[in-house]
Amino acid sequence: MAKNYVVDKKKDNSAKKDSFFKRTGKFFKDIKSELKMVTWPTKEQTIKLTGAVIAFVIIFGAITGGFDYVISSIIKLVL
Repeated sequence: MAKNYVVDKKKDNSAKKDSFFKRTGKFFKDIKSELKMVTWPTKEQTIKLTGAVIAFVIIFGAITGGFDYVISSIIKLVL
């Protein structure tokens, strides 16, 4: 059986929000601290992974093109 919860729609005005500029400054400080924790790939890793992506795109494109050619040929024969 579903429980009924009462939600208080009144906001607590006792805690004021920080100003727009304080919140924006905090946002950019948080971004800077998060980017310091990122492990960036080396140049060699980037080249290898880029090559793998390009190879996958070429192979997947060829497979998709082959299926398209076969299916369009079958449809032309039927029609």
